[in-house]
Amino acid sequence: MDYTPYSLLLDIGWISILLIVGNALRNRLKVLQALLLPAPITAGLIGLILGPEVLGWIGWSDQVGTYTTLLIAVVFASMAYSMEMGGSVASGARNMWSYSTAMFMGQWGIFILLGIYLFAPVFGTEPWFGMMLPVGFVGGFGTAAAVGSSLEDIGIAEASSLGFTAATVGTLVAIVGGVIAANIGIRKGKATQLQGDLPDDLRTGYIEDVDERPSIGKATTNPSSIEPLALHGGFILFTVLVAYLLNNLITDKWPNVSIPLFAMAFVVGLIGRMLLRVTKRQEFLDRDTVTTISGAATDYMIAFGIASIIPAALADYWQALVLMFVLGTIFCVAWMLWAGPLFFGEYWLERGIFGWGWATAAVATGIALLKMVDPKLKSGTLNEYGVAYVGFAPFEIGMTILAPIAVIAGFTTGFGWASFGIAVAVLIMAFVLKWVPAKKHGTGAKPDSEKASSGAEAKAEA
Repeated sequence: MDYTPYSLLLDIGWISILLIVGNALRNRLKVLQALLLPAPITAGLIGLILGPEVLGWIGWSDQVGTYTTLLIAVVFASMAYSMEMGGSVASGARNMWSYSTAMFMGQWGIFILLGIYLFAPVFGTEPWFGMMLPVGFVGGFGTAAAVGSSLEDIGIAEASSLGFTAATVGTLVAIVGGVIAANIGIRKGKATQLQGDLPDDLRTGYIEDVDERPSIGKATTNPSSIEPLALHGGFILFTVLVAYLLNNLITDKWPNVSIPLFAMAFVVGLIGRMLLRVTKRQEFLDRDTVTTISGAATDYMIAFGIASIIPAALADYWQALVLMFVLGTIFCVAWMLWAGPLFFGEYWLERGIFGWGWATAAVATGIALLKMVDPKLKSGTLNEYGVAYVGFAPFEIGMTILAPIAVIAGFTTGFGWASFGIAVAVLIMAFVLKWVPAKKHGTGAKPDSEKASSGAEAKAEA
């Protein structure tokens, strides 16, 4: 069947219905609330089951797997306009930075090398196979879409299916493991804040109180000229278009050069942001509105990515996948239990469980888990993360861009050793600069009970 605009309508229409269904199920089913399972994952899984690869009740077009390439480009173009620029890593944030960077680069390095020295000789997988663990775990769905689509461009057809499978498994591991770690950590007194129930809106996904509903952005233009949402969407889509045209020019001139669309979109977006600043129109785009568009693109990207998984593409890898997911989970558990107390002190739980969610799924998952042990976000974890991310962002963005390029260039082994070397260097630096082991009470506040006893002692001494 030929692909027409109505094919696009059917694909978007079906996935939109499934997103609504996923949200309704989260709102109603206790098991989904307990797992904090995002609606896009539920939508994607339902789409996979109902799609032609399983039951065949939904007839996805043969282009459904390509949408993630464009959607991740939209996400990266949006990131260029909305990301915070400036700041420095200091105080408690330095430990958050070293903890996160060592974990991130270590996961990439270790599993790229395992792919070469374990999975390839034992299971006969390709050298890039081990890369799929960090692509899905610490990378998440965005990285799975970015790296997967780039590898598909050079003929690795199963890359996206493997990446989205790893991201889906990682999310489930994050949630289940996070709940267990939170309960054990609180019982053992490793949290600085009292445990509280999760807010209803976080559990159900629906904000009942109208007054508590946050704004998703501010208008920067009068609708009599152009709707603000149309302006912001136009900026982002134009950025992706320019990136696509530049890629075509580069490919025409150098046929062997392949630059991922999302990477080019990010660069073009940074140039666009710079031009806005040069022309003194840096406030022309509203950051919250751009972030909202990016979030919507991410939701559709996740749903489409999971729905387009080809189970047959996983069949040849199932044994290696099971072992890889087990080893990935062991790595994340070991890192949390060893590095958490080392970097954050005795009361490490909030920062450790946030890092766990990040290591296995995404920052958003880490925040959701953090609220289980720090419901009012008083521990300072997110403040430290916000400052630390300034120093961490180059590693995250760089790995997403460089990983597929390393595979294309045949530099996978060197890339793995370089990543592992950076992780080791960050750890050594933390010890040399005496950032670790952290002080007894870590970088966060003391528990409420300890604050009370300290206050009583102070009064008694007075």
